[in-house]
Amino acid sequence: TVVDPAPANVPDAVQQVASIPADLAPPTVLVLAVKPQKLAEAAPMLAALAGPGTIVVSVLAAVELATLRHYFPNAGALVRAVPNLPAAIGRGLTALTGHGLDDTARALVTALFAPLGTALWMDDEASCAAATTVSGATPAFFFRIADAMATASEAQGLSRDQALRLIAETMVGAGAMLCEADADPADMARRVASPGGVTLAGLAILDEGDALERLMGDTIAAAATRNAEMTRTFRPDPLPEQ
Repeated sequence: TVVDPAPANVPDAVQQVASIPADLAPPTVLVLAVKPQKLAEAAPMLAALAGPGTIVVSVLAAVELATLRHYFPNAGALVRAVPNLPAAIGRGLTALTGHGLDDTARALVTALFAPLGTALWMDDEASCAAATTVSGATPAFFFRIADAMATASEAQGLSRDQALRLIAETMVGAGAMLCEADADPADMARRVASPGGVTLAGLAILDEGDALERLMGDTIAAAATRNAEMTRTFRPDPLPEQ
């Protein structure tokens, strides 16, 4: 059952309703997929459905497990999920963390997110929060980098379509190699760069004054700072203990 006032095309086995039916039984899994700013408004209407047999799964950015417990005090288990944009094509990564899960519940949640790509359980909630900036926001950073590379490639005589195809395919291949390699990416970069060669000339620019490292450090830090600010905004006062 999907509760959404906006009409949408759903599979035959799915019921879509504009509001919560009075006869809706408590679900095994209750997925929260509203804007974080709407949680305080939506939660009271849903809390009665989340009893000891329900797993509440939240994909709300910057909303902590303790905040979820405040709004769903009777829920059996809580899960915080951080998916990223490639989930839309089944190639995403979803970082997961939870509270009150047994092995069966954990397996159920893993299966729920498996069609979106890789489901990765994090050691603690702090790591899951960090995933918001490292994997959740990073597709936008990659797009911006690809855009800058395409513009630079046009200056070398390629059409934009040619440049974007070359860059996208290379990013996919390099990413696959990084996933499968038992090596540090810095070492992998050095292996590509022959002494006195083309790659090394380009790496010299990226490495000068640690330019790339400083740029990405500032980028990730700015996103993390904003995530922490949003997290504080969504906390109820007082915040319950887990």
